[in-house]
Amino acid sequence: MAEENKKVRRRWERMKDTYRLVIFNNETFEEVRSFNLSPLNVYVMLSTLVVLVSALAIAAIVFTPIKRLIPGYGTANAHPEMVKIYRDIDSLEQLVKAQERYNEGMKKLLTADVQYAPDAPPAKKPVEGNSHDPVSRNEADANLRNEVEMADIRAVTGQKVASPVNISPREVPLEQMHFSTPIGGTIMDGFDLEKKHLGVDVVAPKNTPIKAALDGWVISSDWTLETGNTIAIQHTNNIVTFYKHNSVLLKKTGNYVRGGEAIAIIGNTGELTNGPHLHFELWHQGKPVNPTDFVDFK
Repeated sequence: MAEENKKVRRRWERMKDTYRLVIFNNETFEEVRSFNLSPLNVYVMLSTLVVLVSALAIAAIVFTPIKRLIPGYGTANAHPEMVKIYRDIDSLEQLVKAQERYNEGMKKLLTADVQYAPDAPPAKKPVEGNSHDPVSRNEADANLRNEVEMADIRAVTGQKVASPVNISPREVPLEQMHFSTPIGGTIMDGFDLEKKHLGVDVVAPKNTPIKAALDGWVISSDWTLETGNTIAIQHTNNIVTFYKHNSVLLKKTGNYVRGGEAIAIIGNTGELTNGPHLHFELWHQGKPVNPTDFVDFK
């Protein structure tokens, strides 16, 4: 035991031994600087330096954003602002996709690039006494359908409005509806599905106002390359009317118009025109119909 104590004491004494560190000029061999050092002093200085560097590194990680660069540091809950940004981006992406689908549908309607399914086969006559016999709709049912239709229109226009009083039920045939004349004039080109001419071209004097065929909401009032200044109006009874090639648009998207109210001025805008006229289209239940069967253009 005494021998071991002596060895430990010798090591400790050697740690305290003083050494001289001299720095010479390599060319003149002149002594520039000298230091008196011991192994214990060197050990203490190196330990202190390591502790200081470690403390600075830990402080930088804890108190600065540099910690986010460390893989696997923290959780999503530690960065609520990032979570909010990601949620906002996801919501914006969904809105953009919905707007793109809506724009694509409106583009097809405005350019007549529509592929519609053939008419469904006639329904079989119900068997007498069958529980599926058709039931006549009452006034409450008609009002409910009107409210649903107005909700659809509000969704398109983005406005909160009350339902007009004079709304026709969706079941009313087109033959029983009263259409105002959009413009009086001469029909130069008629309705032709084979040629994809889904409306009629009516020629009238310059600066003649174009009028709405029915009460409804303006769901599009814009300019396109092919049809120029164009207005689309959503009516009740699942009817949409289009007024194309106008020189001036008098109504904006979201406006509510009455039948016979001026909405535009006749013009010659767009590529698909060769003179001032109105191209008028009448769509019912998602399909184009011949406007001359229901509207008097004289």
